[in-house]
Amino acid sequence: MVRLPSLPLFTTALLLPSLALTQSTTLSPTPPPPSTSSTSSSPEIACNNSPALCPLAYNNITHLGAHNSAFLRDPSTSNSIAGNQFYNATLALSSGLRLLQAQVHLHNNVLELCHSLCELLDAGSLQDWLSKIKHWLDTNPNEVITLLLVNADNQPITSFGDAFQSSGISEYGFIPSNTSSGAKWPVLSDMISSNQRLVTFITGIDESASHPYLLSEFNHVFETPFNITSPSQFACALDRPSSAGTASSALQNGLLPLMNHFMYIDLTSGIQIPNVDSIDKTNSPSLTVSNDTTGSLGRHAELCSGSGQWGQKPVFVLVDFFNRGPAMETGDRLNGIEGKAVGRTPLPVEGSGSATADASGGRGDMKMNRGAFAALVGFLGVALLVL
Repeated sequence: MVRLPSLPLFTTALLLPSLALTQSTTLSPTPPPPSTSSTSSSPEIACNNSPALCPLAYNNITHLGAHNSAFLRDPSTSNSIAGNQFYNATLALSSGLRLLQAQVHLHNNVLELCHSLCELLDAGSLQDWLSKIKHWLDTNPNEVITLLLVNADNQPITSFGDAFQSSGISEYGFIPSNTSSGAKWPVLSDMISSNQRLVTFITGIDESASHPYLLSEFNHVFETPFNITSPSQFACALDRPSSAGTASSALQNGLLPLMNHFMYIDLTSGIQIPNVDSIDKTNSPSLTVSNDTTGSLGRHAELCSGSGQWGQKPVFVLVDFFNRGPAMETGDRLNGIEGKAVGRTPLPVEGSGSATADASGGRGDMKMNRGAFAALVGFLGVALLVL
């Protein structure tokens, strides 16, 4: 079995409507800027959907995020069995998520959002995706968001810098005053006032003064295990970077904890797809200890944070199908704003077309079932661990 270097970090499942056709990455229209709450004659500014978060440091907030945010299970992909999200990136941001993870490959000398292999699923160029997110930031001036990019083909920082500059999103890039782990992070209101509202982590790059807003992930972040196939496997132990030792030592050295919380099922030997059948339990905010809540997002977060193993809440949480559970309830509880968030846009009805097919007609009739998927992988002569 060949285990691709693509997303040992967070790769997810692969879908492939076809080898020749490219997944649509049309993102939904951007809603108006979030509303502010008004508890007095002077409206109170909301940062990341809550006034309560404005005075908090970036690393004292839980940033809930969409794992493999570019790979959708919706009409644009004929509801692919490999999609990790029901809604695209701008809908995710407008609904309250503040972290987007994506996998990047080099394809025909262009950085593309591909799922393990561009021949299997290509969601378009990184630059185009960043341009949509840049537009969202333009129209949502009180929001701080985070990108986590998996550099699957070990491209240099300059290649990513070109995409960020060409898309225009580099103008929002957060530049730390000290790039060492354990450096002090600013409060959200200061990041907003300085307009450095985009934090970007990329795997496998060397940080450079030429692109100071692009940060090497494992210089700043550690992750929990990601290859989970049973609800009992969710844990708080450090999985990567191994050089950081234990979770306890990583925390002492100032690394920010990322809690991976998504689960897979085995399609065939070496091939895994997102476990959507269990997603409501997996993303449940429940804190109750029972067989039905084993592996719930709420329980996992409780296990790691507070009086749990870390003694602090996770700074980052990645989930599949973020609207289920709903995962947002756990993020809000960790941030102390449960039931108090403002300025969020309700999601459209699931399956109603959250991302639109491209002008060429999309792939609405190209549904790939499990048997066809496994057959195509066999034809390509590879065995894929799709995370």
